[in-house]
Amino acid sequence: MMPFEPASGLRNAHLQTLLPRFIRRKPLFTPVEQRIETPDGDFLDLAWTGPAAQHPASKPIMILFHGLEGSFHSPYANGLLHAAGQQGWLGVMMHFRGCSGEINRQARGYHSGEITDAAFFISWLRQQFPDTPLFAVGVSLGGNMLVNYLAETNHESELAAAQVISPPLNLASCSERIQQGFSRVYQQYLLGSMKKNLSRKIAALPEKMPIAASKVGEIRSLWQFDEQVTAPLHGFKDAADYYQRCSGINKLQRIQTRLRIIHAADDPFMTSAVIPTQSLPENIDYHLSPYGGHVGFVSGSLRNPNFWLEKTVPEWFEQVIKE
Repeated sequence: MMPFEPASGLRNAHLQTLLPRFIRRKPLFTPVEQRIETPDGDFLDLAWTGPAAQHPASKPIMILFHGLEGSFHSPYANGLLHAAGQQGWLGVMMHFRGCSGEINRQARGYHSGEITDAAFFISWLRQQFPDTPLFAVGVSLGGNMLVNYLAETNHESELAAAQVISPPLNLASCSERIQQGFSRVYQQYLLGSMKKNLSRKIAALPEKMPIAASKVGEIRSLWQFDEQVTAPLHGFKDAADYYQRCSGINKLQRIQTRLRIIHAADDPFMTSAVIPTQSLPENIDYHLSPYGGHVGFVSGSLRNPNFWLEKTVPEWFEQVIKE
């Protein structure tokens, strides 16, 4: 596996983090969309790389779980799905509740440790494709969620292998980090989207939400959002309880599935607290790159940029298939 080399002159962590949004303004393909109903009367919106019915059973399916407030339109999302399609695999992304452009029906949403939707979706997929190898990729929040899923389901997991990219494995430290320096710009961007969706949800389900519409504007940080919305909505005492119970860093020892973790040491969303310090089981490959920013990893040059993740993710899965 070729290690990541940042694009010449573009080593800066913030450039790495922001560049994909400027380089790739439009998705690489038009997805096949599908909606499936959940057991609690809600729905999950899927984005496929092609018609599922025509997919040969012997070729893998790559599942993608996006990051906080992400969607198919996030550059990394359609890029990784497209890379799977280039391998002759079927790619599919499950939008977390409320992230596909339409608010979900129930009060609950999604969070970094919410695995019931992922577990339901993976089981549903296994019923449609009983003999097909299933791979999964989780990006940022979706990566920490996938770590939780692998730790909780363990040998019952349907996944042959998984990779997580820039996962915030220590949620409390990441919540603090994003309130510092230039990282506050990312916090404001994410919060803007979260508060807009929250306001729509309150308008639809005013009796069921833990906060009044008039108080949404007062939320100034991701911690406050988690304290006032995420925690009460999903059965946690407070933000600290949510962070402690859902951080993936302490659950890695329980994972039995082949897993690769990709972090950048200069990730502006994280601190060194996300880097595992205890020795990891043999089934986990840990890749710490000095550079790359948060889900950036842009190599090549500004004139001819390459998205390293779109090369290394399929390569690693290919290696697993060979083994």
